[in-house]
Amino acid sequence: MSNTDHRPDRRAVIGGAVAGVTWAGLTPVWASAHELASGPISQSALNAVAARLDRDLIELRRDIHRHPETAGQERRTSELVAGRLRAAGLDVTTGVGGYGVVAVLHGSRRGRTIAYRADMDAVPPDGQINGGAVAAHLCGHDLHIAIGVGAAQVLARLRAQLAGSVVFVFQPAEESLTGAAAMLADGVFSQVRPAEIHALHCGPLPVGRFLVTPGYGLPGQDRGTVTLAGADASTRAARLAGEIGAIGTVPRPATSEDLERLVTALQTPSSPLSTFVFMQAQAVGAVVRLSYRCWPPNRYTEIRADVEHLARSEGAAADFPATPFPALVCSERDGHAIEGHLQRALGGDHVAAIEAAIPYSGEDFALFLDRYPGTYTFLGVRAPGAAVETSYPHFGAFDPDERAVGYGVRAMAGWLAARAGVTR
Repeated sequence: MSNTDHRPDRRAVIGGAVAGVTWAGLTPVWASAHELASGPISQSALNAVAARLDRDLIELRRDIHRHPETAGQERRTSELVAGRLRAAGLDVTTGVGGYGVVAVLHGSRRGRTIAYRADMDAVPPDGQINGGAVAAHLCGHDLHIAIGVGAAQVLARLRAQLAGSVVFVFQPAEESLTGAAAMLADGVFSQVRPAEIHALHCGPLPVGRFLVTPGYGLPGQDRGTVTLAGADASTRAARLAGEIGAIGTVPRPATSEDLERLVTALQTPSSPLSTFVFMQAQAVGAVVRLSYRCWPPNRYTEIRADVEHLARSEGAAADFPATPFPALVCSERDGHAIEGHLQRALGGDHVAAIEAAIPYSGEDFALFLDRYPGTYTFLGVRAPGAAVETSYPHFGAFDPDERAVGYGVRAMAGWLAARAGVTR
């Protein structure tokens, strides 16, 4: 469990008006935000409503944080979310693809239907880096839930000015990469079909900073096995695992300095991460098990061929699934659209575009983006002066600055209102 609850200097104390307040060296941009060009809801109106919800949303995040539920077990979390959304006046459906929650907010003016997804499950012990022996919200999904609920509450209170409709999707089982598929199979959008879908994720950036992903996102994942035969199969399997592992071009970060370099590389054009293979291969007796991520996504064919060549040199064959798990890729058009919106709403210093994909992480939001256009944006949660591990998901030291909730609510509520109000 994060120690945020015991560190008052890290808590948000932003109830009421935010104008004139400075957060640990960050001057809030909300008070001077420009009006949205595509509809009558101004960013300042959204901010004013959000300010009245800040304290309550922080408490919601802490409640969820205290009660982590892993993939497929999100009963309490979904009940809590559904109750909040019903109280806000949304049309709520539960039990979608497991414990998924879908809530629809209809504005009073004509417009488009836009969807927003927030993931709900906690990280199990085997998914933690230097973590503990119990499940914990070390990936920021507790913040994601609070931001999604907050955006829904803000827009619900401004329903009279809202054009179009917004579908809020609270997804279970992201960590197991099964929740999105289950919700889609269960007809998550069978009643209300969106034109677009959007999401955000916590990241190791200064709190309140956004990193958009035009042309990028997160890699998919491919897995395979090679089974050797013969009296010396185990020895040869160990050698083969080493040869397959050598296909990789990037190692897993081992130190704080490695993580800092990663964050820098993600924001540097033509960095070594613009193309990569992150390969993991291990021999278990006579069987080599491998898992890898790569960028660009079309490299899977090439890498499979390399693995198969190495397997044949040992008189064996590589066994792969029919297709790898897909990469999450945002179109350049959609990524630049949210970049422009956030720059107008927040100011250019708070928004940048990513220049590479993160080699070590994947997301089943990819399955939504395979069917609908949309965006995936990183939200900074690193407190001033904090070590990078405190803002890097899945690390046991993950301890995000809770003020990120307020930033996320204001940014996403504004973005969703703008996109729902677009006329074409």
